[in-house]
Amino acid sequence: MSNHYKVTYTPQALQDLTELYEYICFILRTPKAAENQSSRIRRIIRSLDIMPMRHSLVPWEPWYSMGIRKVSIDSYMAFYCVDKEKGVVTVIRIFYSGRNIKDIIKNTSNSL
Repeated sequence: MSNHYKVTYTPQALQDLTELYEYICFILRTPKAAENQSSRIRRIIRSLDIMPMRHSLVPWEPWYSMGIRKVSIDSYMAFYCVDKEKGVVTVIRIFYSGRNIKDIIKNTSNSL
């Protein structure tokens, strides 16, 4: 197996990334900050191609049992899972860490 993993996004994670960009750009009216933030998030997520297991598992069920991991990116969190056999990292959700994470996870778990 290769030391590099392929990094993919669920449709929901892509929507999350779009929504956070739009919020910063159009609601907060700071387009440069929106571009910088989304670039930082994408860069950190791309780095999951090497040693994706370095970040901790989430402590909440059912995601803990599913092997979902989290990475903090400024004020945002990206949640992902690792398929070692296929060599794939799948980003499941990306959102502002100040939100009610457990409620979001509960709603997202139903669609996994």
